[in-house]
Amino acid sequence: MSHYKTAESVSPKHPDKICDQISDAILDAHLAQDPHARVAIDVAGGHGMVFVTGEVTSKATNVDVTAIVKRLAGDVDVIEHIATQSTEIAAGVDIGGAGDQGIMVGYATSETPELLPIEVVLARQLNQYLYKRWPFDGKTQVTLKDGKILSIVASFQHAPHDELQHAVESWLISIAATYDMPLSTYDLHINPAGDWSIGGFDADAGLTGRKLIVDNYGPRVPIGGGAFSGKDPSKVDRSAAYMARKIAIDYLKKRQASEVFVHLAYAIGHDQPLEATVSIDGIQEEVTGYDLSPNGIINFLKLKQPIYEQTARYGHFGDLRLNWEA
Repeated sequence: MSHYKTAESVSPKHPDKICDQISDAILDAHLAQDPHARVAIDVAGGHGMVFVTGEVTSKATNVDVTAIVKRLAGDVDVIEHIATQSTEIAAGVDIGGAGDQGIMVGYATSETPELLPIEVVLARQLNQYLYKRWPFDGKTQVTLKDGKILSIVASFQHAPHDELQHAVESWLISIAATYDMPLSTYDLHINPAGDWSIGGFDADAGLTGRKLIVDNYGPRVPIGGGAFSGKDPSKVDRSAAYMARKIAIDYLKKRQASEVFVHLAYAIGHDQPLEATVSIDGIQEEVTGYDLSPNGIINFLKLKQPIYEQTARYGHFGDLRLNWEA
């Protein structure tokens, strides 16, 4: 039976990714002034307008939301409507509990140096390669069949078809050598709807948290929690997902495994997970040796720092500069 794997990547100028970056840039601005800030920011934007909403409880005094939005989205009108965190939610977090219920999935695989699925790595690397030449809105998608590239989709704003095809083919030659991957028959879909010059917020609307599979491990790996961007680390959707990835990497290396899944589940206001399991090449056991309370995770991974805008560009895993990847 043939085995297919497909994943996509989007550029930092994709409308959804612009919103993710704005949410995390606002979070970073608060954490830079108040490491204990509680932040949950959502952004919707498109066609000359950006709406910023959510909850912030922070001692920061000079966070210029409009300036952050315009740095990332250009000359747009900004509507800002931000409230403080609910006192009832805060009461559970103040005593060290999780900021919400949720299930977080961590994953690691030995099939790439990044410990990520090969199709995710290839789609992302192609997107980054093309974005260096065309720093605009764009998407890539890679499909493999039985370990060989079967098809590639590349759509980039302001990229003429022939030039874009040549760039994709040049990239293919380089990665074939890197991954010892023979190139035989494959299909290229280059700007398949035609060349295009209208992109980003001029072409489409965006929303924080709408690229969850791109932010995680691609469609081959399930996700359990919510979005990451715009949330301070008291929200286990983010912090426990990072910790689950760290645990998966640790077990993969320690057991010399091929594939590891980690599941963490929490209840709002409680500081210990309801589930903490690891599946090592299909065999499940309980996770041991980690402080999995929200505060324990935050301290272990040093999450109260303004590090998040960078994570909103190309996915939250695979970047060795981040503590959960080490």
